[in-house]
Amino acid sequence: MPRPLPLPFPDETEAPLVTELRFPTSGVTVRGVFDLNEFATLSPENLDFLRLYIRVRGNLKEVERVLGVSYPTVRARFDTLLRAIGYEPEAADPQAEVLLSLERGEITPDEAARKLRR
Repeated sequence: MPRPLPLPFPDETEAPLVTELRFPTSGVTVRGVFDLNEFATLSPENLDFLRLYIRVRGNLKEVERVLGVSYPTVRARFDTLLRAIGYEPEAADPQAEVLLSLERGEITPDEAARKLRR
């Protein structure tokens, strides 16, 4: 039974190369050096998030509802996914960052209110 790729692999910084492909139905094996695409090397967390994002047709508000987390948390996870596949996310919204810090318990509600008024 096939297993998922063991990624990330300890102490490795480069993406792995595939050296063999086996097609079970035809019994054909192809050897060579093949690159994995950016989606094949995603962490399980990023892959689950991507699947959900696709399932809800890219609606971050719906992702928020399904996961039961705040919109800033969903945006942060989306930005993490973008970085993992090689894209730079848009500049962070300062207000969203304040709300995310509040949600994580890094700042108090009073601190958040002060920062949002600036």
